[in-house]
Amino acid sequence: MISFVEGKVEEKQPTHVILNVGGVGYEVFIPLSSHDRIPREGQTCRLLTHDLVREDAHLLYGFATEAERRMFNLLIGVTGIGPKIALSALSGLSVREMKSAVVDGDAKRLSSISGIGKKTAERIVLELRHKIGPGEALEAIAGADEATPEERATRDAVMALIALGYKMDEARALVKKAGEDGKSASVEELVRKALAR
Repeated sequence: MISFVEGKVEEKQPTHVILNVGGVGYEVFIPLSSHDRIPREGQTCRLLTHDLVREDAHLLYGFATEAERRMFNLLIGVTGIGPKIALSALSGLSVREMKSAVVDGDAKRLSSISGIGKKTAERIVLELRHKIGPGEALEAIAGADEATPEERATRDAVMALIALGYKMDEARALVKKAGEDGKSASVEELVRKALAR
């Protein structure tokens, strides 16, 4: 299996890139999310890959980040989802948005992606909901990088309850109720109020 390729960018298109690796040109299919991170032609690029070997083809799918590759692998593991639809999904929504839609059960948002209908979107939610870890789910919901202090406190309080043995949905509901008074609370206060319920 080919885990990554690194070489000079010979050609860069929105759907694929050709990398010159030691005199061999590798055509690597990419999502739009990776396209923006690939340097211009003539520069060196490294892509994480998924190597797909079929009877009639040997295809490489490339990703700028490990999160993209992991989401691609999760998507192609869903019944009825092939590599083309998985790339289309990653081109339509960011990894964080995909995780958020799955965790929230937002099939409508997923079905807005080209090639994904209502039933397929519902299947994605059903099959991936339990494969996305609690930490990833909370980061997706709160938006790890752009989260406000209140969102971070909520996320951390939910993670604390999960560590105490609560299920994700139960922990989220308890923390939501604990923060309903509208006052900004610390993680400790949220956990204390949640446990008191």
